[in-house]
Amino acid sequence: MTPWDAGGVPPALRTWLGGQPIRVLVPGCGAGYEVRFFAERGDEVLGIDFADAALERAWRTLGRFANRVRKADFFALDEAPFDLVYERTFLCALPRPLWPQWAERIPTLVRPGGLLAGFFFFDDNERGPPFGIAAERLHELLDGNFHLVEDQPIPAAQSVPVLAGKERWQVWKRRL
Repeated sequence: MTPWDAGGVPPALRTWLGGQPIRVLVPGCGAGYEVRFFAERGDEVLGIDFADAALERAWRTLGRFANRVRKADFFALDEAPFDLVYERTFLCALPRPLWPQWAERIPTLVRPGGLLAGFFFFDDNERGPPFGIAAERLHELLDGNFHLVEDQPIPAAQSVPVLAGKERWQVWKRRL
């Protein structure tokens, strides 16, 4: 069950991306909507997931771009750093004890000057998934290697019900 599956690409992502093709990682890619979006833009995109059911769905969603998705463990992924790591319900799907490992891994996957960008779920509810994070905690995890360059609320109408009113579009730039 994935109540955070929006069934498509969020409008904020469509309006944010600019011109030149980039190298993108989509961890926890689920059905692969964003992978398809990046691929159609001409980006070099890799979507990863460890759930077989998610991968099978992504392969169906992606059609001719199915080769852009593979089974992989985010914490053991052996790839050169990306221009962009796209976040959409990956962090909030991870149990909180894994967040420090996530924070250690992210800067190895984003090139210096590259971006971690996407939708972050802010909530103080102890239950999950999705596991919400406090803004202060996200800063604790990222500030050593990134600085926040963009932060916008997402209208509830552009979110899925389980995340509505608690998502923010954020762009974090990797320190040089």
